[in-house]
Amino acid sequence: MRAILYIRVSTDEQADKGYSQRNQDEVLHKYCALKSIVVQDVIYEDHSAKTFNRPEWIKMLGTLKKVKEKHSIDLILFTKWDRFSRNTADAYQMIGILRKLGIEPQAIEQPLDLSVPENKMMLAFYLAVPEVENDRRALNIFHGMRRAKKEGRWVATAPLGYINRSTEDGRKYIRPDEPQADILRFAFNEIATGKYATDQVWKMARQKGLRCGRKQFWNVVRNPAYCGKITVQPFKDEPLQLVVGQHEPIITEELFCKVQDVLDGRKIKRGAKIVSLSMLPLRGFLICPRCGRLLTGSASKGRNAFYYYYHCSKGCTTRFKTDMVNAAFDRLLKSLKPRRSYLLVFKEIARDVFKQQTLSKQNQRLQVLSKIETLQSRLKKARELLLSDAIDAYDFGQIKTDCETQIRSLTMALSDLPDLAEAITQLLNRYAKRFLDLHDIYNNAALEDKRKLVSLLLAPNIVYHDIGFDQKQLSNVLSIIYQSTC
Repeated sequence: MRAILYIRVSTDEQADKGYSQRNQDEVLHKYCALKSIVVQDVIYEDHSAKTFNRPEWIKMLGTLKKVKEKHSIDLILFTKWDRFSRNTADAYQMIGILRKLGIEPQAIEQPLDLSVPENKMMLAFYLAVPEVENDRRALNIFHGMRRAKKEGRWVATAPLGYINRSTEDGRKYIRPDEPQADILRFAFNEIATGKYATDQVWKMARQKGLRCGRKQFWNVVRNPAYCGKITVQPFKDEPLQLVVGQHEPIITEELFCKVQDVLDGRKIKRGAKIVSLSMLPLRGFLICPRCGRLLTGSASKGRNAFYYYYHCSKGCTTRFKTDMVNAAFDRLLKSLKPRRSYLLVFKEIARDVFKQQTLSKQNQRLQVLSKIETLQSRLKKARELLLSDAIDAYDFGQIKTDCETQIRSLTMALSDLPDLAEAITQLLNRYAKRFLDLHDIYNNAALEDKRKLVSLLLAPNIVYHDIGFDQKQLSNVLSIIYQSTC
């Protein structure tokens, strides 16, 4: 058998987690030597796995498609599935492309026989865990920055007219940067008079030494940060907020409001843009029952509103109201419940995958507990030595103070390292069914995620009839996992 070794590491992973291309190379070559696999080529990639739009991967795939001799390459090997992809939908699509070329992708540390249907569930977890990890990290950063904004802190690079600085204790803040700040005061005052167009004021400010382009200048004069306010964007049930910032304002709030009034008076009002894609989540997945072509979708303007349809291309009159199709798909999802046997399998797989992903943190917890136990034993032994007059009270006091200080420090560290194994068990026992509730997942997902979910849920060539969908429209794997309650 012949194989290509795919070795990927992003710059962030190299810095944060210590991934090494050399280590991956060594492990893969040892594996090939052990299995008598001929290494045809080694591909090194320094790029994120969020998509397959990676320079070396694109070059490799293009070469494989051009090779005339079939089966010239049998395997693409990598260490773990997160080296292959961190996007579940893209990964399944790429696996399909490679298998059409007669090539099997395999992770040597997480081997899976993809010809076994049940293994596709394990593959889904291997692919989903790094994607969830990325999303969780991004969400934590988002909420942290949002909390900082609510406290009035500027959390990005200083805007024009300000400069980033740090206090002696390392706390970051922004302060006015002269003379740029003074030029901006001049610009705000000139706009507020209403005598000059905004572009004219920008040119006047440029002559005074302002360093910004026209588009940036328009963003500056709209930014409430210059009057000491921080903008907190709306999120879920929370509306847009303007909070008092901790930084020094360049202009007064009164002057800023005058400038906004002047700018709003010059603003050109345009009609609202019609966004129809949110009404057409199944566009591009449905097949015309008459001619077999993919249905598209669009809005048709009525007298008082827009009406949305899934319809065929020119020459075919097939057309369905989106309300009926979307409602039928919603009923299909609502009728699907996970089979009890696979619910138990899901719990075990989720627990194993979680354990693998959190092994380092669990080891840290065990190390801390071991250190605490060692210190407690040392303190106990010191008491015994004191009682036997082997050490005096002063030495015992020194040992006791040292041990208790370290124990307090380790106990505080332990509070940040909860028992993750127990936590995941409780979570799965309480919410396992919700994790597999397709109806709930779909309806709470963003449009892009809905379309990804549809691509995973439904088999190719989905046909909608007036009676709706049936469970036979599900992909093979999901039809094994779920059963219809209808």
